[in-house]
Amino acid sequence: MSASEAKETAMSKSILVVDDEQSMRIFLTKILLQENYSVVTASSGAEAVNRVSCDEPDILLLDLRLPDMDGMTVLEKVKKVLPAIPVIIITAHGGVQSAVEAMRKGAYHYLTKPFKVDELLIMIGMAFERETLRKQVSHFRKQDRKAHQTEYIVGTSPAMKTVQEMVERITESGATNVLIYGESGTGKQLVANAIHYKSRRASKPFVEVNCASIPDTLMESELFGFEQGAFTDAREKKSGLLEEADQGTFFFDEIGDMSLHLQAKLLKFLDTKSFRRVGGTKEIHVDLRIIAATNQDLLTAVQQKAFRGDLYYRLNVATLVLPTLRERKEDIPLLAKHLIKQSSQKLGKKVDELSPEALDVLLDYEWPGNIRELENVIERAAILCADGIIHTSHLPIKDLMRGGGGETEEPTSKRFQTDAISIDNGKSMKDIVQSVERKLISDALQRCGGNQVRAAKLLGVTRDILRYRMKHYGIPPGRTSWG
Repeated sequence: MSASEAKETAMSKSILVVDDEQSMRIFLTKILLQENYSVVTASSGAEAVNRVSCDEPDILLLDLRLPDMDGMTVLEKVKKVLPAIPVIIITAHGGVQSAVEAMRKGAYHYLTKPFKVDELLIMIGMAFERETLRKQVSHFRKQDRKAHQTEYIVGTSPAMKTVQEMVERITESGATNVLIYGESGTGKQLVANAIHYKSRRASKPFVEVNCASIPDTLMESELFGFEQGAFTDAREKKSGLLEEADQGTFFFDEIGDMSLHLQAKLLKFLDTKSFRRVGGTKEIHVDLRIIAATNQDLLTAVQQKAFRGDLYYRLNVATLVLPTLRERKEDIPLLAKHLIKQSSQKLGKKVDELSPEALDVLLDYEWPGNIRELENVIERAAILCADGIIHTSHLPIKDLMRGGGGETEEPTSKRFQTDAISIDNGKSMKDIVQSVERKLISDALQRCGGNQVRAAKLLGVTRDILRYRMKHYGIPPGRTSWG
C-alpha cells in the first residue's frame, strides 16, 4: 500500500477515545490526528456508550477507570451495541489483571500506562487489519452459504419441489438426524450442504467423510482422532473429524459401506454425543447434526445383517429421497443452463446456450449417471464449442443416442405401411392429409419406442416440427404405443 493509500484508508477510520483525564484525551487526539484518523472523545462511561450508539466508531480506546462506571461495564454495554468493534484497553500497570479479564469478555488487547506511541499505533493498525480480515471472511462465508443454499434447488419439477419442501422443514430443527437416499450423481452432497447452510448451524463447520473411500483400519482414527503413542505412527496427538465439526454438521456419505465394527462405535456416539480418541481415556463431548447418505437400500441391508438395525433407526429420523434425472426430465433445460454458466466460469470461456437440437438429445437420453453425468457432458461440450453455442457435434452422440451407431436405416419406401386412402370416402382433402400425417407420426413414434429425435429423423423433419404436429393432433409424448 502506498503512503497516499494508507493516508486515505486512515482518514476513513474513526477512533473513540474514552478517558476521564483531559490531558490524556488531548494527547491521544493529537497523535491520532497526525496519523489522519478521525477522532471523537468521551470523558465518562455513559458518554462513551452514547457515542458508540450515535457515531459507530471503528475502534475504541477505553480507560478502565472512569468516574461513573468501571470500564468492564462500559465494554459489556458497547459490545451489545457493536459486537464486532475492536476495543483496546488502556490501564495503569496495576490493572493488568482487569485488562486480561476484559480480553476474555471481548476486548482486542490492552496497553499499560505509560506506553510508547509506536506501540499504540502498531496495535491500532493490527486491530484494523484483523477487522478487515473478519469482514472479508464474513463476506465469503455469506457468499458460500448462499451458493450452497441455492445450488441444489435447480429445477421446478414436482419431485424437486417435494425435496425443497422437505429441506425447509428439516432445517427448522438444528439437531434432527437426516438420512438421504438417492442414486449416484443425484446430488446427495449438495442437499446435505443446503441443509447445513440453511440451518442455525450455518456459521459452524460442515465436515464430511466418504465411508467408501477410507479403509476401515484408518476410519476410526480419522473420525475420533488419537492420542500420542496410541499406535506405531502416532507421534503426536491428533483431533478427529467429529471433534473438528463441533457445533456444526457432520456428513457421512455412502453410510451403507461402513463396517459393522464402526457402525457400533457410531451408534454409541449418537447415543451419548461423546467419544474417546484412540488410545485416550477422556470423554470428549460435541454437539453435532448428523446427515447420512446412501445409494443402497438400508432396510434390506438390515434384514441381511449387513447394517445394524439400531443404527438405521437412529439415523432414519428425517428421510429424503432424491429423484433420478430421468424422473425429472423437465428440469434438464434449467439444469443445462445452470451447468453451462458454471462451466463457462470454470473454463474462463464464454458459452451461452445449447442449440435446440442439442437440447433434444439431452432430453431423450436416460442419464444413468444422473446430474453428475450431465455436468460432465456439459463441461466437455463447453470445452469443444467455439461460437458460444453447444451443438450436437459437441456432444458424445454415440453414448447419448439410444440405439444409435449400429442400426442400418430402412429405405424410405419401407419405413411405413399406411392404410389405403380413397377420395370417395366422404372426407375432404384436408381431412385425408391430416389423417395420413397423424398415422405417419404415430407409426414413427411407435417404431422408435417414443424417441422423438429418432422419429423426427425418420420422418425427415426437425423435432420442433414433430412436437408441434404431435400437439396439433393430440398425440401424447412418453408413450410407446399410439392409436
